[in-house]
Amino acid sequence: MTMSSNQTNIRDIWYTMTGIPGLEEAHIWISIPICFMYLVAILGNTLLLFLIFTERSLHEPMYLFLSMLALADIFLSTVTTPKMLAIFWFQAGGISFGNCVSQMFFLHFIFVAESAILLAMAFDRFVAICHPLRYSTILTPSVIGKMGAAAITRSFFICFPLVFLVYRLHYCGKNIIRHSYCEHMGIARLACDSIKVNIYYGVIVALFSTCLDVVLIIISYAIILCTVFRIPSRDARLKALGTCGSHVCVILLFYTPAFFSFFAHRFGGHSIPLHVHILLANLYVVVPPTLNPIIYGVKTKQIQDRVIQIFYLNKTLC
Repeated sequence: MTMSSNQTNIRDIWYTMTGIPGLEEAHIWISIPICFMYLVAILGNTLLLFLIFTERSLHEPMYLFLSMLALADIFLSTVTTPKMLAIFWFQAGGISFGNCVSQMFFLHFIFVAESAILLAMAFDRFVAICHPLRYSTILTPSVIGKMGAAAITRSFFICFPLVFLVYRLHYCGKNIIRHSYCEHMGIARLACDSIKVNIYYGVIVALFSTCLDVVLIIISYAIILCTVFRIPSRDARLKALGTCGSHVCVILLFYTPAFFSFFAHRFGGHSIPLHVHILLANLYVVVPPTLNPIIYGVKTKQIQDRVIQIFYLNKTLC
């Protein structure tokens, strides 16, 4: 096959996504909680952004990082969920090669960026607990802005090569994607060429971005715990640990299903049923964005007070 004909075929390729293989008859029922969680994720994170940007007392580093996380959650769920629901409701699984690659890029781009944001939030807690007197001088608005820009830049340079890696492959007729959205290895496995480079790059990216972030987060919390347990006052220790509770919950929500999906996709073979893998992958893009604003809303008094203030004001005006 010549290069020119291959390029023409790439432009003309259309894929059909099957949703969750083996659970097609249950698609409508599965779509109900996914749709509900998506709506809650959009409303909850939008409300969180509104509270942070309209309340001056929340213009602190911790909440500025939280606003970045909320924005990433909105994008993460929106990149995948509307198309997923279209498949479940209308069997509208058709997607062009270009659109599939675009969805793949933004999905991985947002994931890597969100991982960097969680690392930045761990650094915020590290400074707040281990160096409280220098907190405001270390985490200035300028530094926070640079950290956000660094997260986006790093994510772009890590994920953009994925576009070239899937475009370089030759495709010869396989056009059924047994998934509800497009991701790197799902597209690569439809090629007729060897995909060893794709596999190696995916593993390298995971090791030197997400896994490195996790290691640094663990190191940060190890130092934090050592510092906290040296505090003589029991109440002060509990208060310090309480400020980290929300972040730890969000970290577990984000990384646990992500690593399960990563290892299942590459090393699981036939030991994990495909419908279980795909169902968990679908829930992954809606469950953390749904629960993150709820976790911070329940565990953060300043956000609770601001929400109560808004609803009380609305009730008074009515």
